[in-house]
Amino acid sequence: MFESKKLPAPLYEQIYAVVRQVPRGRVTTYGAVARILGNCTARMVGYAMAATPEGSGVPWQRVINSQGKISPHGYGYGSTIQRHLLEEEGISFEPGDKIDLTKYAWPDSPLSRNSHQAGLFEE
Repeated sequence: MFESKKLPAPLYEQIYAVVRQVPRGRVTTYGAVARILGNCTARMVGYAMAATPEGSGVPWQRVINSQGKISPHGYGYGSTIQRHLLEEEGISFEPGDKIDLTKYAWPDSPLSRNSHQAGLFEE
């Protein structure tokens, strides 16, 4: 008969699994998620975040761009909601609407405690 082989999870599910690991009060970048997985691009992570099913438990708001900014989406409403959710988690924004990745990045920013992860936050 046929052998049953376990297929890898679909890409979006792999992306969601990584994003679910980002702790409350921390953020990651599209590029960092892509590099953790190794089989996709930052743009693909962005598409997955845009397609996140409501009620899925994926903390989509914790994924930002490599500049430490919220990428515009949802005709501006989505960006406003994302900022509000992040501020509720205790994340503060600097002038220019930036988040300090040395302070809030997950996994830790190469500029903070764990320099062995250098390259995760570059696009």
